[in-house]
Amino acid sequence: MNYADFYRRSIEQPQEFWGGEASRVHWETPYTRVLDDSQAPLNRWFVGGRTNLCYNAVDRWAQAQPGQAALIAVSTEVSADGEPVERIYSYRELQAEVERMSAIMLALGVGRGDRVLIYMPMIAEAVFAMLACARIGAVHSVVFGGFASNSLATRIDDAQPRLVISADAGSRSGKRVPYKPLLDEAIRLASHKPATVLLVDRGMVPMDLVPGRDVDYAALREQHIDAQVPVTWLESNEMSYILYTSGTTGKPKGVQRDVGGYAVALASSMQHIFGGAAGETFFATSDIGWVVGHSYIVYGPLLAGMATVMYEGLPTRPDGGIWWRLVEKYRVSRMFSAPTAIRVLRKQPQELMDKHDLSSLKALYLAGEPLDETTSAWIQGALGVPVIDNYWQTETGWPILSIARAVDDRPTRLGSPGVPMPGYKVKVISEVSGDECAAGEKGVLVLEAPLPPGCMQTVYGDDERFKRTYWSNFNRPVYSSFDWGIRDADGYYFILGRTDDVINVAGHRLGTREIEESICSHPNVSEVAVVGVEDKLKGQVAIAFVIPRHNDGLSGEDARQALAAELMATVDRQLGAVARPAQVHIVSMLPKTRSGKLLRRAIQAVCEGRDAGDLTTMEDPASLQQIRDVMRR
Repeated sequence: MNYADFYRRSIEQPQEFWGGEASRVHWETPYTRVLDDSQAPLNRWFVGGRTNLCYNAVDRWAQAQPGQAALIAVSTEVSADGEPVERIYSYRELQAEVERMSAIMLALGVGRGDRVLIYMPMIAEAVFAMLACARIGAVHSVVFGGFASNSLATRIDDAQPRLVISADAGSRSGKRVPYKPLLDEAIRLASHKPATVLLVDRGMVPMDLVPGRDVDYAALREQHIDAQVPVTWLESNEMSYILYTSGTTGKPKGVQRDVGGYAVALASSMQHIFGGAAGETFFATSDIGWVVGHSYIVYGPLLAGMATVMYEGLPTRPDGGIWWRLVEKYRVSRMFSAPTAIRVLRKQPQELMDKHDLSSLKALYLAGEPLDETTSAWIQGALGVPVIDNYWQTETGWPILSIARAVDDRPTRLGSPGVPMPGYKVKVISEVSGDECAAGEKGVLVLEAPLPPGCMQTVYGDDERFKRTYWSNFNRPVYSSFDWGIRDADGYYFILGRTDDVINVAGHRLGTREIEESICSHPNVSEVAVVGVEDKLKGQVAIAFVIPRHNDGLSGEDARQALAAELMATVDRQLGAVARPAQVHIVSMLPKTRSGKLLRRAIQAVCEGRDAGDLTTMEDPASLQQIRDVMRR
């Protein structure tokens, strides 16, 4: 079957198409209906079917290939010489560890439907925790390790977890980041107080346990060393996890995912998009705090019976050849990374790549931000394998646009993430009229209902916010990606940036409004505008322009830089280092329309050296000139 027929069938006959794909998953109880869209957009997939993500990812492979490697946990952050510390778990061993973690959770009172918040570094125990939640029917919510206390507190209050699982510390570039103090402060700030905190002691920093709340993982593991915990079979539409993503307001959105639809979508994508096969090795260089880590470090590769590499560290530590060493050692067949990481590796000595045998690698997949021509040409020439872009969102859980090379070998097109994947009815429509745009005409990329399996069910705890945020932006019910796009005459799509105030920094989605609110919490800030500015390495970086409340003492450059440093530290403390602006500029005015609306797009254009466009509604042209002046300094 060629791509055109394959895709057409998924759109015109979704019940039959996805019914066929569902055979990739074990169903303890058969479903009675593939799709129920009677309450659209709150759709239900594989209604009545009972299955379990952990069983499909672990147990069935522990039976079929017990000695096959399942999880390869690698760290370059916990050894003095920077050489990798590696732990390899077979499918049989992974099942045993997951059952031990499951028994611990049950002993701590966690039951079906309870939320478990996981705030951990990239270590094997984090995967055990995710899979144990799936096994017993609990709902996990993974928060990126090292996230600032304020941000963590908002997620604790929203998810209201019964249990939090964390560790003493993580590490980045050799610098230890104590997690326990950040977590303690988050719990202090949160209104909801979790009953128990389970802690993995890596021996990196001392920990003071809170009596009656904190418990040690190692001690409990020993108590449950021979645990056997049966799988809890879940109806397909029960919750599997909540993953928070930046929104256009300060309140994060909890993307809620189901069980059965997610399992089917990932199993399908591993076959058609990634071409993975049982016994091979998959290496995704993301983090389990992000959706790529959920889908393609943990669940996707294991659903396909592959070994998955979980990596803690930088791509340049101990040197720029570490990832290629892992590809060679573990015979990685498919690798998934981001353009930012490849741009970093391009700056490393070529011999660090050339000295490794990379013949096992069949394809490199990149996502998270636009792929530029220079980076694409270099990595494709260096590896001699297809380099395949793909585009998706936390909300969708798996690629919207890519090239399904297992279906046909259509070429990639530079600058384009590809063509629609099965089940995604992709359109580019006018922001003004809502009509579909012609080829080559810029519009908003949207998805027509129904979304395929695996996409978000709703915003956790708020169906109305889900409908209002994603489905009510045009004169017909379509899901808005909030991205500008263009479709060419051959059906390839090109992504042109955000329509809202969410920016993409090295693959991390950040709400500029959240950064603004953080900066505004400083006592000497009157107004602030944060924009995302193009950056050759990271895709975008945040730049802040601040009007101080009091100008006393700010006449000198040293004083302005001191205030800027304080504001960066404020963002660090409240949102984490990933949200810290690359630059903070102190100004006396900000460009606004006569009605008082900030001209963020004009500010962004000036920062990027572009024409600011129509400024007829701007109140004071001097305000934009001031932006130009500070950017020239």
